[in-house]
Amino acid sequence: MKSGESKALPTYLELLERNDAPPGSSWGLFGANDELGTANFLTPERVVAAAANIRSGKTFNLDCNIGAFDPPTSHQRRPMHHTIFGNNPHHRDDWLDAFYLQSGSQIDALRHMRHPVHGFYNRVSDDSIAVGNPALGISRWADKGLVGRGVLIDLDRHYRQQGRSIDHSVGEPIPVSTLDQAAREQGTVIREGDILLIRTGWLRFYFDELDAEGRRQFPQRQRSAGLLQSRDTLAWLWDRRIAVCAADNIGVEAIPPAPESPFSSELKGVRGVSGDIQPRLMHPHLIAMLGLVIGELLNLDALAADCESDGRWESFVTIKPLNLIGGVGSPANCLAIK
Repeated sequence: MKSGESKALPTYLELLERNDAPPGSSWGLFGANDELGTANFLTPERVVAAAANIRSGKTFNLDCNIGAFDPPTSHQRRPMHHTIFGNNPHHRDDWLDAFYLQSGSQIDALRHMRHPVHGFYNRVSDDSIAVGNPALGISRWADKGLVGRGVLIDLDRHYRQQGRSIDHSVGEPIPVSTLDQAAREQGTVIREGDILLIRTGWLRFYFDELDAEGRRQFPQRQRSAGLLQSRDTLAWLWDRRIAVCAADNIGVEAIPPAPESPFSSELKGVRGVSGDIQPRLMHPHLIAMLGLVIGELLNLDALAADCESDGRWESFVTIKPLNLIGGVGSPANCLAIK
């Protein structure tokens, strides 16, 4: 995509009127064979402009430690095991067993989720989603690199300044109007091609407020405040040309989904839909329909504290997924530089 080309793209409301592709999808807008989705918004010109946000040289690791979530937050996963060995007294090597690539701070590839009716992003066939086939795999973004202007919106701070806290215990849904309010309060302006970092304070809830038994039971009773599942949320992200939307919670969107979500009816009577898709009703629209790059479980606390101290909520952000052919996801390997 050339600089400024995103201006010519349709709005989300116009996407809903499409008859040349599934309504509400961005399919074909970046090319018939596109596999990058909203990463196309990270143009060379925007990367160069983002470098201007490096002023102090401070660096912030936005990844939680590998293995930090033990037990894993999903009931389908097992705890990771790290083994170190040596061929001789002077040598060490190691490996990981049961290392689930989306068990911690992560980036989801576009093959992570298909739409139950329309399929994978940009008409990529189900048969292509296989080991060793690069289609929609994480290596597409490893080759490109996800680099640009990072903008942090600290919702946890915003709510506390309003005299309350976000209720993670019930999975409080957060409308995009609140994102706008928090951004205005910070003096933050969202620009096209931004890497949006949303801090809800969920990591503090998980590690500090849940006890060991609460974390053990969490996979069977997932709760996470996050974005409200709504057309307004999709429109907000698409119309602002957000390149990457990453949060500190387990799904970006609220879990469980809001009862009034318009997406639940889509799943009724659809063959092959299990209960596991229900907590993330908006994922098929974010990933498969819009091609949005999603990040989860980022550790934004130290960055947020520094942003609050200097009043500057922008940074230069790099995300380097694993160069795994056909990977469904990857540790984020995310770094913010101010």
